[in-house]
Amino acid sequence: MKKLLTLLALLFPLTALAQIPASSNQLIVVTTENWSDIHGSAQRYERHGDSFQKFGEPFAVVVGKSGLAWGKGLDPVEPVEGPVKREGDGKAPAGIFKLGTAFGYATSADTRLPYLALTASSECVDDGASAHYNQLVDGAAISKDWNSSEQMRRKDDMYKSGIFIDHNTPATAGAGSCIFFHIWRSPVSPTLGCTAMEPASIARLLRWLDPRQSPLLVQMPAAQYEQLRTRWKLPAR
Repeated sequence: MKKLLTLLALLFPLTALAQIPASSNQLIVVTTENWSDIHGSAQRYERHGDSFQKFGEPFAVVVGKSGLAWGKGLDPVEPVEGPVKREGDGKAPAGIFKLGTAFGYATSADTRLPYLALTASSECVDDGASAHYNQLVDGAAISKDWNSSEQMRRKDDMYKSGIFIDHNTPATAGAGSCIFFHIWRSPVSPTLGCTAMEPASIARLLRWLDPRQSPLLVQMPAAQYEQLRTRWKLPAR
């Protein structure tokens, strides 16, 4: 049976029926030139009637140091056409993803998203053996069952403002963890798997995003976006 499923995946490289739900009225579309490119372009969209219209101007982003790979998002994808996201691979996830909690160093933020004020004990767990894998936690408030995590209150301020991307949620060990929108180190510095941008772009996203509109991130190389656009009911770029 396993061999048969593998053969079918090779014959039909993208078998997911992923598409934008009717309840989602805000999209952030991020595309790169190819799977290995670290630079991308992001565009916001709002639904008007039966179609999505561009909102605001496009803005620059950087992605993982190794580019993109199919991740675990809104719907599963049998990603034979392209790499698959794994823990520690330096790739940002491709696919369609919900957006989770906003976070930052300030006690509050100008956003309608749920907001977490980071402290010195805020961590994101990247140990796949932990029951808290791929979760933002207060390491001082719970019993630790992990050997590795990312400290969220950083000296370089990249997490001074950000948004948790619901990749690999609920979590499968080894499929990748702790994926965010956050502030970039520079326009030419890639991430370890997140999507980063200048502070002003993060601030605009925080003000614009409305959880009542079920916002989504759509992220993938441009060629795959065009290949899937009609099937997944994605807007024209």
